[in-house]
Amino acid sequence: MRYLLMMLALMLAGCATREPEVRTVRVDVPVLVPCKTKTVAVPPWAAQGLRKSDSLEVKVRALLAERRQRMGYERQLVAAVVTCQ
Repeated sequence: MRYLLMMLALMLAGCATREPEVRTVRVDVPVLVPCKTKTVAVPPWAAQGLRKSDSLEVKVRALLAERRQRMGYERQLVAAVVTCQ
């Protein structure tokens, strides 16, 4: 029993004399970040206010204006999506 206690004390003393090795390790890990963009507001469409009694010229102008509005709106949506990628 005496020898066992002596061996145990020597083993513990051997472990206590060694200093731990300190290392700095850099780990590159991709982190998900939520996309923060402004919400794209839906414009008031030009053709929404058209009536059946409006002339053909008024209807065509409103539809052409709405086409331009839609093109601009789509560009804003694409820009918002591209910023999140």
